[in-house]
Amino acid sequence: MKATDRLNSMLEALNNRHRRRVLSPPRGLDFASNDYLGLSQSPMLEQAARQALERGVPLGSGGSRLLRGNHPEHEALEQEAAAFFGTEGALYMGGGFQANQAIFSTLPAAGDLVLHDTLVHASTHEGLRIGRAETREFAHNDVADARRVIAEWQSARGSGQIWIALESVYSMEGDIAPLEELSDLARDFDAVLVVDEAHATGVFGPMGKGLTHGLKAELLTLHTCGKGLGVSGGLICGSQVMIDGLINRARPFIFATAPAPFNAALVRAVLDMLQSDSGLVSAARDRIQHAHAEARHHGLTQNTLNSQIIPVIIGDDARTMEMAAMLQEQGFDIRGIRPPTVPRGTSRLRISITGNVSKADISNLFKTLAHYEREAA
Repeated sequence: MKATDRLNSMLEALNNRHRRRVLSPPRGLDFASNDYLGLSQSPMLEQAARQALERGVPLGSGGSRLLRGNHPEHEALEQEAAAFFGTEGALYMGGGFQANQAIFSTLPAAGDLVLHDTLVHASTHEGLRIGRAETREFAHNDVADARRVIAEWQSARGSGQIWIALESVYSMEGDIAPLEELSDLARDFDAVLVVDEAHATGVFGPMGKGLTHGLKAELLTLHTCGKGLGVSGGLICGSQVMIDGLINRARPFIFATAPAPFNAALVRAVLDMLQSDSGLVSAARDRIQHAHAEARHHGLTQNTLNSQIIPVIIGDDARTMEMAAMLQEQGFDIRGIRPPTVPRGTSRLRISITGNVSKADISNLFKTLAHYEREAA
């Protein structure tokens, strides 16, 4: 079978199962993006962009960091990020996916164990796929199960370094990892705790530093810059020896064109905003609390609400997309999430409380959604 015929057959099968993905532009009120502080189109970030242009910051890098692509803006950002997040070093990457690939394909060695939560992001799985360490998973947010898996590995004569991989806030469930308990587990086994803070950075922790701030275990964290921080890229933060190891061995870093110095300048500006304007984080948390109250009031979720991500489980793929389309027609940009992004039978509306909507918008959304749910019952 020709490649084009095989692809057409695959796409048709996805279409028949209501799982074919298509690109569509933003429309209506933003309940779909990860712009949790509303910074991506804010006057504050526009001003920072003008200032960067005025001082001559280049719009592109022109090459990899190890060739001519390294720029003082990259180095200044890394120094400031390390100070902000409380680590020895930081490395600025082109994106969070690339950063997770770099971490897990480079740092865990043959003979090591990477123990990961079953719901970690696809980028972590991609890094593990091309890495050399043994991998095992533990049940979602289940510390006792993680301890059991480590014990089984050690009883089978596993003796290398243990790495425990998880997310602080899970992107599709919206729940929060039991970080204190996982930190204790890591300390018990001299493990490195690798935490993807993508959906916590800018929203949780002091000044939006994330949920790992202050943990006692040996930490390696990823803070993406294209969600709460409103720009793009990803910051890997940890010990300087790990950062140097990535610079020297990580193929996603070595062979990639460096992020634009202009973007590094914008991330620097956002980190400064978080330290100088406490209202950014407090306003985000206020919106989240209001959304939780509205969701509970309308009986739209049976799950414990923890974060700015509120999943409304529909189950059926077709019905999920129909509900999303109806809400979009009413001016609410909400997207349906289907397998394989989420487990089979759990297709859902992923409601994201961004900085681009008001409390009134949030109330109207949940009122409208409750109306459609009653009609479908």
